[in-house]
Amino acid sequence: MPAIPVVHCRNVQESLAFYTGVLDFEKKYPEARDTDWVIDLIRHDAGDDAEIQLSQHAGDGGFGCAINIRVHDVDALFRKYLSRGLDTSGHDNSPVHNGPTDQTWGLREFYVTDADGNTLRFGEPIRER
Repeated sequence: MPAIPVVHCRNVQESLAFYTGVLDFEKKYPEARDTDWVIDLIRHDAGDDAEIQLSQHAGDGGFGCAINIRVHDVDALFRKYLSRGLDTSGHDNSPVHNGPTDQTWGLREFYVTDADGNTLRFGEPIRER
């Protein structure tokens, strides 16, 4: 039974452009209009899917959530996101926002924070590397 986190956003069209244009998500239901207040997204990574839901409904979630996403080859993914325009400025004191970092809890991670303050934590177990 998958759990699908809700990512609260101020403007679903702007968030959709960021999540699809930079972070490899795509609309789960392509027929959904970009003007809908809620849009389901999916991201495929080596056979594993990550799903989120963008919502600008006031009662859906709150700004500043954190979502963990397990991926394969976290370093290549970070390079890809940089080539697509991922802006890491403003995070000078956060090494994990500026590149993959080996964490003491056994993951190699990097973080991406969207315009609404929501953070996606992309990581892979260090033992898989």
